[in-house]
Amino acid sequence: MLRLHYNLEKLSMGMVAAIIVAASIGGIVEIAPLFKIDETVTIPDDMRPHTPLELAGREIYIREGCYACHSQMVRSLADELDRYGPYSLAAESAYDHPMLWGSKRTGPDLARLGEKYSDAWHSAHLINPRDVVPASIMPSYPWLEQSLDTRLLSAQLGTLARLGVPYSSEMVEAAVADAQAQSRPDSDGVDAVLERYGEDVAVRAFDGDPSRLTEMDALVAYLQSLGTLTNAAYEILAEGETE
Repeated sequence: MLRLHYNLEKLSMGMVAAIIVAASIGGIVEIAPLFKIDETVTIPDDMRPHTPLELAGREIYIREGCYACHSQMVRSLADELDRYGPYSLAAESAYDHPMLWGSKRTGPDLARLGEKYSDAWHSAHLINPRDVVPASIMPSYPWLEQSLDTRLLSAQLGTLARLGVPYSSEMVEAAVADAQAQSRPDSDGVDAVLERYGEDVAVRAFDGDPSRLTEMDALVAYLQSLGTLTNAAYEILAEGETE
């Protein structure tokens, strides 16, 4: 076998052909299951898409490169289950474009972060992480207190709807109004947000100031939604504990 490999290395075109064959086999093994994805991934009945405000926060999360240091996928390992909670299900990312599973954990995994800390904690942590975690090496993001640009929200929901995310035409048209209402608990549009996205959606001034809509509102709303879009993972965990 070693002699065959040695002889192959002396033939450049043969080596190229062997690399192509090996890469093709690996690619087929990885890609083939995707053709059956609709049959293998069942979206839970209680799964909801992100609200416009949460979606805006997700875009900020991507813009600031948060995915480079934080994963959003709990593996089925005992130490991860003890620290983060139920392992992640593929169905939980069914509406994510792109998915943000990540592979590097300079910071902790965020898949189950929702409602683990208060909004005030998140705001303080984002403005200056060392105020709440003295040993943190996370950068500061004080500019998140600027006003949120909502001009593209309806277009973003419309694009996701074309990709299969269950946003109705009504949701698309009301995207800006819903984003504003979600951060203003005393506004007239709150009932409409809850009707469109469910009674469990968090409606509050995420940055502590209901008088203005900021990027902090959006990002904190997104972080508080992580792991809360469906209870499927917790139900599977509960079933396993009772067996």
